[in-house]
Amino acid sequence: MSFIQKLKRRFSENYEEEDVSVKYKEGMEKTRSSFSSKINNLIARYRSVDEDFFDELEEVLISADVGVNTVMDLIDELKMEVKRQNIKESGQIKDVISEKLVEIYYGDDEEDVASLNLQEDGLSIILVVGVNGVGKTTSIGKLAHQLKTEGKHVVLAAGDTFRAGAIEQLEEWGKRAEVEVIKQNAGSDPAAVIFDGIKAAKSRNADVLICDTAGRLQNKVNLMNELAKVKRIIEREVPGAPHEVLLVLDATTGQNALNQAKTFSEVTNVSGVVLTKLDGTAKGGIVLAIRNELTIPVKFVGLGEKVGDLQAFDAHAFVYGLFADLLEADAE
Repeated sequence: MSFIQKLKRRFSENYEEEDVSVKYKEGMEKTRSSFSSKINNLIARYRSVDEDFFDELEEVLISADVGVNTVMDLIDELKMEVKRQNIKESGQIKDVISEKLVEIYYGDDEEDVASLNLQEDGLSIILVVGVNGVGKTTSIGKLAHQLKTEGKHVVLAAGDTFRAGAIEQLEEWGKRAEVEVIKQNAGSDPAAVIFDGIKAAKSRNADVLICDTAGRLQNKVNLMNELAKVKRIIEREVPGAPHEVLLVLDATTGQNALNQAKTFSEVTNVSGVVLTKLDGTAKGGIVLAIRNELTIPVKFVGLGEKVGDLQAFDAHAFVYGLFADLLEADAE
């Protein structure tokens, strides 16, 4: 059975996974329509798999923001696999591309690399970082809602005390998700807010505390010093915490998101990425670039505006969303 057939079977035999695959298919329409049409055109123009074919495939992948280094690795892998399987016709390579994209994402890691590191006993603390405008507060609200529906007692800490309206925005999301928000006045010390949040979460026997932070990259030194101070407070109050440091990135910014990830990784031990607005870009390949070039797993992706549209990342569903039109065409 080909890899493509396995993907189709995986998402058609399990209702829960089928629902996930539908969300990825709908949410990745912009990336897929661009990517699929280019792959189809390429296959139509080249009957055989030769060096010129790979050169053009390289351009298609780079245009989807897969990332130059990742593309080079992928092309090398594809060339070896084509030789190993003795593939002659271009139409046969779709299956190999889809399989290698999944392999290059997971690498040597287990497939549960995308799951949140939540403690079975005691308080789990999630620190959320990222620049202003990427959808950080919205992502916190959606994540709180998701954890609440899973039966977790969640508390939010409004640690972004500098951006106008940030505290009120988080409060609004707290109401929607029906979780408590710990706050101070605008301009307060973020570390003090996080300290209060930890105390409140402990006293209420909460399962998860999600901490918002400021995102002013214009004054990088001050921002990074603040984050370091917040992290020290968390480590002092809850040894071993934060259990997750989630970096929120906007998928529509492409390679700029990659640069932001590098900046934040220098000062915080980023454990995962929340990639927002994946449904709004034709360059969804940035998922692979982040994973391969920074070795940081994407833990959640935003596939729409609704509260339930923050999806736990699944590389199989992502590749299905990328190739859905091609898969369905092959099945007819």
